[in-house]
Amino acid sequence: MPALYFVSDIHLGLQDTQAERIKLDRLETLFSMIRNDGGALYLVGDILDYWMEYRHVIPKGFTRFLCMLSGLARSGVEVSYLAGNHDFELGRYFDEELGVKTRYGMQEVRHDGRLFLVAHGDGLGEGDLGYKLFARFVRNRFNLGLLTGFHPDLATALMMKFSRLSRYHKPADTKYEPKRLIEFAAALARERVFDYFVCGHNHAGRMEPVDETGATYVNLGTWIEGRFPYGVYDEGQFRIREL
Repeated sequence: MPALYFVSDIHLGLQDTQAERIKLDRLETLFSMIRNDGGALYLVGDILDYWMEYRHVIPKGFTRFLCMLSGLARSGVEVSYLAGNHDFELGRYFDEELGVKTRYGMQEVRHDGRLFLVAHGDGLGEGDLGYKLFARFVRNRFNLGLLTGFHPDLATALMMKFSRLSRYHKPADTKYEPKRLIEFAAALARERVFDYFVCGHNHAGRMEPVDETGATYVNLGTWIEGRFPYGVYDEGQFRIREL
């Protein structure tokens, strides 16, 4: 069967020009691999560090990525994009213009007789009430409508500000975040049968079983620390690899 590929937390638009170019070069390599293999790709949130869709305007700075993504989808690869807490509202552009399937919340993916539960990871588990309230506010259709009523330069500046606030709110070395998602996966395994819980969000890449049934927690890590991890399920095994 064709392989499944997963990548998360690239945060395009966050870093300096050189770092962004390197990320895009690695992403181009990954897309070429997937195109050659004929597999499917799951973008598991925070691929973009910010995004705001307008009816007639596309944010500056992501042109190369959008062209690469469109080319991958047009080659016949099935691409699914799960919204994260930075690219929290993807609108209709990716579906209608690029041929990419946008998704929100936890997704069930059945492949090769296995069940994958795929989610970015934001808002899952106990605690972090402040973020959950914030997410409900910013994903509200009325509030989004108000925001898109601003001039695009102003709205984009606000999105970038929200991005920075999110990063200050949740430092990368916080021990609570990795524990929270693993505990969520373990609790989920007590309620239902699945093979893999695949997420990102906390930038703490790891892969480990969460119970005796073989259910496995997979965190895809991040691309903002000079490493370029991705997950691949192929020939009955899930692996974390690096470009």
